[in-house]
Amino acid sequence: MRKITLFIAMALASVAAQADQASAQKLADKYAVIAKNIDPTSKGLSADDGKAFFNRELTIRGKQVACASCHTANPADHGKHAVTGKVIQPLAPSANAKRFSNLDKVEKNFEKHCLDIIGRDCTAQEKGNFIAYLLTVK
Repeated sequence: MRKITLFIAMALASVAAQADQASAQKLADKYAVIAKNIDPTSKGLSADDGKAFFNRELTIRGKQVACASCHTANPADHGKHAVTGKVIQPLAPSANAKRFSNLDKVEKNFEKHCLDIIGRDCTAQEKGNFIAYLLTVK
């Protein structure tokens, strides 16, 4: 009976992770369409560009910072806020079934973090590339 219960729990977790990855993919596709409408020469999303964006270090108030500064070099791991020390849930949808479940929250986080790290709103291309990269993290 325990084996059956464990199997069912694992199957449900797998379905939740797949559903979240589907939400993330839909969002990435949305950003790709927006990017293409803004720049018809856009060649689509790039997970490699998203990874470079995630790891890019900038100097903010005399400190080197990047997305990875709080979220760790592996977006499937828990991070820690650099100032408060608060634990941050993984960014990768494979490790966090709730990461892309609320579009308003995603947009709010992009707005806040892009302003904090790069000093401006991220473009649709950057957002799409970022999510495309996170979808490759297992």
